[in-house]
Amino acid sequence: MGIVAGLDSSPAFTRIVVCDTDTGSVLRQGYAAHPLEGAEDGRRPSDVDPQAWLLSLGEAAGGGLLEGVQAIGVSAQQNALVPLDAQGNTVRPALVGGDKRAQVAAADLVDALGGRAAWAQAVGCVPQAAQPVTKLRWLAKSEPDNARRTGALLQAHDWLVWQLLGRPARRTTDRGGASGTGYWSAATGSYRPDLVELALGHQVVLPDVIGPSDAAGTTPEGLLISAGTGETMAAAFGLGIGLGDAVVSLGASGSVMAVHREALTDGSGIITSLADATGMHLPVVTTLNAVRALRGTAELLGLPDLESLSDLAMKSTPGSHGLVLLPYLEGERTPNLPHTAGTLAGLRRESMKAEHLARAAFEGMLCGLADALDVLRGRGVDVRRIFLLGQAAELPAVQAAAPALFGTQVVVPQPADYAAIGAARQAAWALGVSQGALDPRTPPVWQGAAAQVLEPGDELAVGQAVRQQYVSVREQTHPGAFRP
Repeated sequence: MGIVAGLDSSPAFTRIVVCDTDTGSVLRQGYAAHPLEGAEDGRRPSDVDPQAWLLSLGEAAGGGLLEGVQAIGVSAQQNALVPLDAQGNTVRPALVGGDKRAQVAAADLVDALGGRAAWAQAVGCVPQAAQPVTKLRWLAKSEPDNARRTGALLQAHDWLVWQLLGRPARRTTDRGGASGTGYWSAATGSYRPDLVELALGHQVVLPDVIGPSDAAGTTPEGLLISAGTGETMAAAFGLGIGLGDAVVSLGASGSVMAVHREALTDGSGIITSLADATGMHLPVVTTLNAVRALRGTAELLGLPDLESLSDLAMKSTPGSHGLVLLPYLEGERTPNLPHTAGTLAGLRRESMKAEHLARAAFEGMLCGLADALDVLRGRGVDVRRIFLLGQAAELPAVQAAAPALFGTQVVVPQPADYAAIGAARQAAWALGVSQGALDPRTPPVWQGAAAQVLEPGDELAVGQAVRQQYVSVREQTHPGAFRP
């Protein structure tokens, strides 16, 4: 079929991969940082001119990178809201990231609709500070003139697709991106314009939601542009996960997501019901504390980095000599304990050694994520294989404990630009469908990610005992807080 490109516009940079349409082999790559004002000190600004995304896209595509490419897929940071006026011009810079300015607005919206359960029923998620619907409420309260001028809404990948197509009259998005807005329901496959009005104060034009294998259009130069999607959905598609697979991401906070046939409505709001990039669903459960618990422990022990913490933890044994860390250092979402603190239990003379605390930090982080997995399993989500992502996934202490604590096979993929690869795979799908070579319901089969496969093996019973030790401390400290 030829070659296709996938571009991923993250909060900090644009990454482009050019792939063979048949195998997914990466043939060429490009990269450029976004020229963001105020980012020199390492902090990401909350307001970003979308033109910065286009500038880095152009730089990343330089040197003939896209020569011979027949189709392009776009992945981009989620929750970046681009408000447009009636003429299609940006009303103000895009509102991006986990914008703490919108925390009060999130609480306002929850109350305005009648509570967390009402939101979960309406759109499969409860407003958080980062979500577009919450940013609309913030805009209405903090910048009423800009709110009144807003006549249309796009997210980052929608805006980039629209720009690549030459700003046509029709604007599009996909199920994955739409499902994270807070005003589109993955369960019903439709917008809730009333929630936009609740947040912003009036109705606006929303992009058409097109199918996973549909093309958004063709550029003036004849390049096919696929639907595009959010980074989370693109990365899952690039990894090639399917039914029976879950992805555990180890960032400062943690997340667990899995492919499922149907949307999950959760009245507590612990599950966020997203759509994936294939027509399936992607329920997500997050924890507030993952690698931040490791970094805090390393600092407490005077260690320079996580590698040193891992080396120290490997000198201990499973169960950390009875030491248990509930790693709720920033409060917690799973279980819902927003105002709590962490707990260190099981202190005895023999357990008060640095290596046991180091091991307890790793076990506590992984047990917290295992709780998140149990939320999904408790709702009928089949998990037979777990993809473990993030830099901490490479640490020996994580790899030694994860399979037994999660109770299943763990796959650690080699680092790669999976969101960009997923965008390229979507482009290949749309191209194949347009040529009559691929089924619109079945994406192209690409070679899987190179990965290390870890099995629980004989350690499964040990892992279950460690997990039970953690659960006992959690229940004694916060009785009834966790209900999978």
